[in-house]
Amino acid sequence: MKLRIEEITSEEQELEFRADEHEVNRLLERGPVREYHLRQPFTIHLTYYRAGMELFFAGTLSAEMTALCARCTEQFQAPSQRQFRFVLAPRVLGEGGRRDLGSEDLEFSTYAGDEIDLLPLVSEQLLLALPMRPLCAEDCRGLCARCGANLNWTSCACDQAPADPRFAVFRSLKVTRS
Repeated sequence: MKLRIEEITSEEQELEFRADEHEVNRLLERGPVREYHLRQPFTIHLTYYRAGMELFFAGTLSAEMTALCARCTEQFQAPSQRQFRFVLAPRVLGEGGRRDLGSEDLEFSTYAGDEIDLLPLVSEQLLLALPMRPLCAEDCRGLCARCGANLNWTSCACDQAPADPRFAVFRSLKVTRS
């Protein structure tokens, strides 16, 4: 979805569109968090306006995803909804000396040319909404370290053998933090 910069006015405008899931799925497959997969196009509801040369965007995105639990490795439904906002300034205004990024800079970016492609911007917001460790439930018990049984479904029949006696001395240590 592209917006022509000349059509963005100081009056707040609304836009709702669906974005194709294929590009985001390609990013997910190559990225550090590969446990997620978009099942269908995701929906973006967006408001935007201009103030001088800066363009202001705010909105909500909704996506239906599947994910693999980081504890039990089961696939589960992971709906995602995120509110976002960002500001775009012309690239010539956004170029300054190199400096450390502050929290306000995470909502700031630049644009060049006479139109803005919204898809990379909202795709980034979708990726930012994903937890680094997907969990099917907060109380997921995971897998047995010995037999691999899913502890959410069954009790493990493994021997609960005592820990290695050579490490017994470590149980008696007290750690204090100063």
